[in-house]
Amino acid sequence: MIQNIPNIKNVDKNNFFLLAGPCVIENEEVVFEIANKIITITDKLGIPFVFKGSYRKANRSRLDSFTGIGDIKALEILGKVRKELNVPVVTDIHTAEEAAIAAKYVDILQIPAFLCRQTELLVAAAKTGKVVNIKKGQFLAPESMKFAVNKIIDSGNNNVMITDRGSMFGYQDMVVDYRGIPEMQKFGHPVILDITHSLQQPNQTSGVTGGKPELIETIARAGIAVGVDGIFIETHPDPANAKSDGANMLHLDYLENLLSNLTKIRQTIVGL
Repeated sequence: MIQNIPNIKNVDKNNFFLLAGPCVIENEEVVFEIANKIITITDKLGIPFVFKGSYRKANRSRLDSFTGIGDIKALEILGKVRKELNVPVVTDIHTAEEAAIAAKYVDILQIPAFLCRQTELLVAAAKTGKVVNIKKGQFLAPESMKFAVNKIIDSGNNNVMITDRGSMFGYQDMVVDYRGIPEMQKFGHPVILDITHSLQQPNQTSGVTGGKPELIETIARAGIAVGVDGIFIETHPDPANAKSDGANMLHLDYLENLLSNLTKIRQTIVGL
């Protein structure tokens, strides 16, 4: 199914694929800095790459949290990345009405975890004909995701991906149950592990989500070792000053070493 994503490269390398970029579109300069760096790294390592960026953050803890620079302005930046850098792009949508709008600018529509059961949203995304990436709700068992997947398929679209972003077993932490990866792979669609969101510490008393970025490589190594098809990483050249989710993002300078180590694990597993 990955081969069906427009402009995706390195699909013949038998490597995991990567969805990566900033949490939210802040400005064009930062977006192109991140995209160009990741393209250079993934081409070097033979990793199929999709650029990720949210045009709006609709789920924030506080009313004064940064949500975006304007929907169309941010979508136009994503469209520019797609066109000028010849790389596929993924972004989140939040309502059924947004599906057709965002589909004009990106290749993959992503369903946020909190919205993975929203039927109208899933159907609208499916009917655009785009690849649909559904994030597993932090509140759902892996086997329950088959119902979300079936909503896409029954709407006439077989291009589905599933992303695990951890489960919430306590009030302020996420836990990754790696048994869920092979469980969801039984559905016959690619399964992605969202590394950085799995390390969030939500519901902090400050109203600002925390995180444990020092464990990014630990979570990622384990995911590759159990055979996940793809990984999802939010990265930024200055996480401390990122507009959203800076507490759990990977510094852009550390990305190449991480992906190099993960590629070596993948090569060991597949016997290359």
